[in-house]
Amino acid sequence: MKNVPLAEVDHLDRAVLPIGTDYPPGHLLDWHHHRRAQFLHGATGVMVVDTADGTWTVPPERAVLIPAGTRHRVHMLEVSTRSLYIEPDAVPWWPATCTVVDVPPLLRELLLAAVDFAPDYGLSGREGHIAALLLHEIAARTPLPYHLHMPPSEELAALCRSYLSGPDTRTSNATWAAATAMSERAFTRRFRAETGHSPAAWRARARLLAAVPLLRTATVTEVAVRLGYASPAAFTAAFTRAFGAPPSRFAGRHSPYARGCRPPEGRTAPE
Repeated sequence: MKNVPLAEVDHLDRAVLPIGTDYPPGHLLDWHHHRRAQFLHGATGVMVVDTADGTWTVPPERAVLIPAGTRHRVHMLEVSTRSLYIEPDAVPWWPATCTVVDVPPLLRELLLAAVDFAPDYGLSGREGHIAALLLHEIAARTPLPYHLHMPPSEELAALCRSYLSGPDTRTSNATWAAATAMSERAFTRRFRAETGHSPAAWRARARLLAAVPLLRTATVTEVAVRLGYASPAAFTAAFTRAFGAPPSRFAGRHSPYARGCRPPEGRTAPE
């Protein structure tokens, strides 16, 4: 199924519903939730998934597992998705929070095949076996560190979301403490208690996550300068240490297996 709203097929007696959706550049899929669990994979582009608890950046060749009933929104940056909507009873092992995972070649090919299924695809033949194999492959994935936790308090969460919209190296612990009318020491203690990280460490990770979508259209050097790193080498070292891969792996590239599925201008279907 391609460009089909989930609501039109959610009632079907299929544990796995594969849907491919094309989005115009920069599309924001606003706050919503699904009755089913979702495996959200971008065949092209980069996605940023927000929930009340955190933010997950999904680079090319990755996907995010979204638990059933989780309220979320998705920023689509030149994205054509390959999603699976899955009955919760079929995946009791599904993570309790959003989780970014890798999508190796076999899983990619299974996803590409599955989105060509009819809504009422057969369960006993090839299509049913592919659907079952998809769940086995997803269960074998391990979490990747492309996320940031949000403080539970509205006051601190607002600071963090504002920073994510435009990371600025001039922002300091003192800046944030003043905004909350707290001493710097008290603010740092509270922030660490709510997130498990110091404010400075949280902002450093936020800058690295912000680099992932920037690398689609800018060079490593340009991104390093924009995010305030002393040099491209310093940026590369920090990025590689955080994510296990150099930024050059994501620079100026779309997924090589996308097969021409660039999002058509102005066309969209709800997730």
